[in-house]
Amino acid sequence: MNEKTNYGNWVPEKALYLLFALAAVFLTITVLLRGLVQIPVLTIIMGVVFVMTVIMAVYMLVCHETFAFGKGNMMAEVHRHLVEHLEWNGEGTLLDIGCGAAALTVRCAKTFPKAQITAMDYWGAEWNYAKEQCEKNARIEGISDRVTFQKGDAAKLDFADETFDAAVSNFVFHEVHSAKDKRDVVREALRVVKKGGAFSFQDMFSQEALYGDMDAFVKQLKAEGISEIHYIGNLEKKLDAIPGYVTTPWMISGMGIIYGKK
Repeated sequence: MNEKTNYGNWVPEKALYLLFALAAVFLTITVLLRGLVQIPVLTIIMGVVFVMTVIMAVYMLVCHETFAFGKGNMMAEVHRHLVEHLEWNGEGTLLDIGCGAAALTVRCAKTFPKAQITAMDYWGAEWNYAKEQCEKNARIEGISDRVTFQKGDAAKLDFADETFDAAVSNFVFHEVHSAKDKRDVVREALRVVKKGGAFSFQDMFSQEALYGDMDAFVKQLKAEGISEIHYIGNLEKKLDAIPGYVTTPWMISGMGIIYGKK
């Protein structure tokens, strides 16, 4: 039997099961209220709650299918966009910060066949990813000999200054709970990149509550020694791979990319 990769999804299947289960519960309560209690106002209220829950469940299911590898492939296209902005020849070492289930790690390994890659993640209990899952995916994809996975904290990377020739990260920095200021996570990622090395990071950079004025932040990074850095904001409105119905505050909003050379 051929093994299949499992890269997970930004919409966990557990969330879908919960939403549809809640819809079933609200439907049952609505029917009971109508048949037994016969209180019209309560029946109408619960019926509205049921309909809203069904709408949200269906919406989340559509988003799940849109994101899924091998189906809508939106996650894969977002990764492709990141790698296309990594201005690197693939010679040397690369760090994938917050690798999740290793989808971006695998793309980098296949894009840069000479690279040695280190991929790290916190793999907390709230995520449906694990180191063993990453290692299995890498083995199935045939890149295990060039990839090492390790647990770590993106706010305090367990690597010396200027360790890697390149670094990537996708939708991770805003999730790092150990850093109050997410700009510090960006600086930590840049710390481990060699002088002249390449980087490409995608995150919710256009959300001012997380990163403040990004133009000012880019200027600060240049003043701190980053030789070349570019910023593109609000990517959800610019990438054809991202449909409008996922550009909501609870899904994808304020997506941006910073890339360049240290």
